[in-house]
Amino acid sequence: MQLKIDLHSTAFEPLACLEQWQRQLIAVGHSGGAAESLFIGRVRGTAADGAALEALELEHYPGMTERQLQQLADTCCARHGVRSCLVQHRTGRVLPGEAIVLVAIGADRRGQAQRCCQELLEALKHDAPFWKREWRSDGSREWLSGNTPL
Repeated sequence: MQLKIDLHSTAFEPLACLEQWQRQLIAVGHSGGAAESLFIGRVRGTAADGAALEALELEHYPGMTERQLQQLADTCCARHGVRSCLVQHRTGRVLPGEAIVLVAIGADRRGQAQRCCQELLEALKHDAPFWKREWRSDGSREWLSGNTPL
């Protein structure tokens, strides 16, 4: 299984990352699989309370975060028997409309790819060590204590 995890402190283009990942798989003679499932998450323009959002800030502990993401991905990928996994995640200050996460799964069957993508995304939302703070357009800011529902 091929796995790649990157944290980005600046804006990234999800589809360009995916295209580069697919070229890397081909270059090493690895088939990503006959089925691919991907999720791109972007920052909403509203805060949890509905107020206008200026930015979402994500803090993390370098080293620890990458190890935890690796463990979450390894577990999900092994459970679903997938062939490849790409996770790209933002840190720092992320503006509304900017990509915050890309999860791309390659597998032999669509069910494997879709189930793994869904499970890994939920694991990232609930178990990855990121701390999120909303910066509202009115100048107020607040650390979030939970995650958004499905």
